[in-house]
Amino acid sequence: MNNPALIHKTIAFVKEKLNDAEGGHDWFHIERVYKNALLIANDTNCDLVVVQLGALLHDIADSKFHNGDEAIGPKTARAFLEAENVSETIIRHVVNIIENISFKGGNFEKKFTSVELDIVQDADRLDAIGAIGVARAFNYGGFKNRTLYDPEIAPVTNMTKEEYKKNNAPTINHFYEKLLLLKDKMNTGKGKEIAAERHRFMENFLAQFYAEWEGLK
Repeated sequence: MNNPALIHKTIAFVKEKLNDAEGGHDWFHIERVYKNALLIANDTNCDLVVVQLGALLHDIADSKFHNGDEAIGPKTARAFLEAENVSETIIRHVVNIIENISFKGGNFEKKFTSVELDIVQDADRLDAIGAIGVARAFNYGGFKNRTLYDPEIAPVTNMTKEEYKKNNAPTINHFYEKLLLLKDKMNTGKGKEIAAERHRFMENFLAQFYAEWEGLK
């Protein structure tokens, strides 16, 4: 199968698998990450097919929605790629991207590195910040029935992976526990450039949020 046909079939597969997904982790999230990845890849010497497949399949079965099972995403991606007769070299690379892309409390040490992982990780993190990031945070908070904000509950930074997975704090805390940390964790020059602007948007949003909370505006 040639590359355009493979990418087309992968898109169709992902759309079908994520048809009923939560709004922040649905096909549209994948599509935005895919576009971000292509944008970053334009400035980078990389294997574009690996970047495309990694971006499209990175959240094919997010552990958050599968009882914390971190193996199901890589397994699902591998099964699909094997059925499409993709080379084992590419399959391993894509699986490594899926296994190493997540934030996981910020203390997760990558066991694999590549330019392609850097690109897809930046693309995914860009979708977690800025206006879209704000929308996704509150969408997921609503999905989990979390409080918007509670001044009595302070954010907890430097959580372990397990603590992060079990965290059920108010949505505003998520900005301090993850979203505001992403700007300084970007890998690529283009990713850092875009992240800086989206980071400023979140800072402005939080300033407005607290002002409204206190009845100052």
